[in-house]
Amino acid sequence: MTFLEQLQQAERSNQSMLCVGLDPEPAKFPAHIKDDASKIYDFCAAIVDATADLVISFKPQIAYFAAHRAEAQLEKLMQHMRHTAPHVPVILDAKRGDIGSTAAQYAIEAFERYGADAVTLSPFMGFDSVQPYLSYHGKGAFLLCRTSNPGGDDLQAQRLSSVAGEPLLYEHIAKLAQGEWNTNGQLGLVVGATYPNEIERVRQVAPHLPLLIPGVGAQGGDAVATVKAGYKAVNGQTTAPIIVNSSRAVLYASHGADFAAAARKVAMQTRDVLQAAR
Repeated sequence: MTFLEQLQQAERSNQSMLCVGLDPEPAKFPAHIKDDASKIYDFCAAIVDATADLVISFKPQIAYFAAHRAEAQLEKLMQHMRHTAPHVPVILDAKRGDIGSTAAQYAIEAFERYGADAVTLSPFMGFDSVQPYLSYHGKGAFLLCRTSNPGGDDLQAQRLSSVAGEPLLYEHIAKLAQGEWNTNGQLGLVVGATYPNEIERVRQVAPHLPLLIPGVGAQGGDAVATVKAGYKAVNGQTTAPIIVNSSRAVLYASHGADFAAAARKVAMQTRDVLQAAR
């Protein structure tokens, strides 16, 4: 299956728009493994096992592994997810963005080394920095569009006087991803839950693309407003999935030995809120 087909299947089978972000910070681990970076795999695998029937996707953030020299643990985790939750696609949150020859190496890292189903990318260097990822048939790529951080305004909200209609930069990125850049039909966009008005605008410009929406939970994004802005359906069928990410609120729901059960409880609550908002 292609990445979009995987998403649609997971959405139906798990009745979910929730993505659990895997951002392991040993300093925040439960007391019995706190500050032990060798337990990153164990911690994340327990979260995966506890939530695999509740999510549309998992999203490991590569920096949280690399900072602790835990790339081997990430490889093991990717294998674990493929084995225990093959119905759940995995988005590698890497935010890569470099010239074509280097991008080709990053694509090998994401899709061949780690076996990800999709990857996050920065579009700042243009289409030739995105194209190597799209050469992988059926693999997805999410372009940073309107991100959840306040500093996103510095560039993303600037108006492009050189483009017809003078769109904002994030609107132009959405238009390119919906149209001429989407050469393998698997592009999506990253839009932050902290900006529901902008989510709605992106959905207008790119009605058929999946949206990866971080910022719900610890970052303060409103789950109901997010769904109302980004979710569209015709006759009960989703026209394009939204993937609403929550990381810290799920991962660190408890600092005790019951952390996995607590994560499941929060994930279930968040999933149900998102579903009800449809």
